[in-house]
Amino acid sequence: MRIILCGFGVVGQSFAKLLESRSEDLYARYGLKPKIVGVFDKTGGVTDTSGLDASRLIGTKRKYNSVKKYSKKENNVSGLDMINNLNAEVLIEATASNYKDAEPGMTHIINAMKQGLHVISVNKGPLALAFPSLFELAEYNNIMFRFSGTVGGGTPILDYAKNSLGGEQIISFDGILNGTTNYILTNMANGMSFNDALNDAKKRGYVEADESLDLDGLDAAAKLVILANWIMRMKVTMPDIKRTGIRKVDEEDIKIAASKNCAVKLIASCNKELVVGPKEISVNDPLCVDGTLNAISFTSEHSGTQTVIGRGAGGIETASSILRDLINIRNEITKI
Repeated sequence: MRIILCGFGVVGQSFAKLLESRSEDLYARYGLKPKIVGVFDKTGGVTDTSGLDASRLIGTKRKYNSVKKYSKKENNVSGLDMINNLNAEVLIEATASNYKDAEPGMTHIINAMKQGLHVISVNKGPLALAFPSLFELAEYNNIMFRFSGTVGGGTPILDYAKNSLGGEQIISFDGILNGTTNYILTNMANGMSFNDALNDAKKRGYVEADESLDLDGLDAAAKLVILANWIMRMKVTMPDIKRTGIRKVDEEDIKIAASKNCAVKLIASCNKELVVGPKEISVNDPLCVDGTLNAISFTSEHSGTQTVIGRGAGGIETASSILRDLINIRNEITKI
């Protein structure tokens, strides 16, 4: 399978490395021989129809902070140029999530679908702002659209709800969907002030460059939109979410919760309405996880409540979700 990779940050590099390390296994187990024929980052792009070398790509990116130097020839090709002109089969959209207009990911995805490319996205922006219309476009163009890495990173939350609970009617769900805010609130429960907990999270590299994505609940809201559309078949976008972040949570709120044997967590919930906000939950609730862990509890009609817990983010974890989607696409193609 010929792949265009838009976005070559931590996730993109982790995916390229994963493909290289598992090439023999992928062919032996799935008959899958993926090759990356185009890579685009914020500085430009590089193409090679015979396949780009992953180790050399990563080395070039680390040395020059750009993939353009991979080749000696002048290469100002954009992601859109690759999508429109390269003979590829799959677009992997891994540019940074943007919740204002979802660009450049939105343009990449729309054009790829129109060109007949299957799409795997770990960029939440386009799905958060336009999930219903993107899904309709995918169906219209008869292509597969996969995005399991947008929620839960390497933890297969979307797959679990869709497949393992496939025979059930999910009535509602509640989740801790942002590891950064969970880390901050956990530290506050252990006695830190909000500012100290935030600074500690920044030092560890947990906080987005734009901290409002974490602190104001935008990241959690985007994941809630994706879950609501995919699992509950709702047709919603970001403006439909009632959203409150954690900036106003103080030491007194934490103490009051602790006195009730509870903890304050940033909860994304889908129960008649879609809400993201700080909430007290019992420390004995399976949902009450600490640190950077994510957790989500699905309540279904017959089997009650089931909780999935796992690491929410990380380069290799998210890269593994991309590979999972790629294998799924390959398997679906072979059925046709």
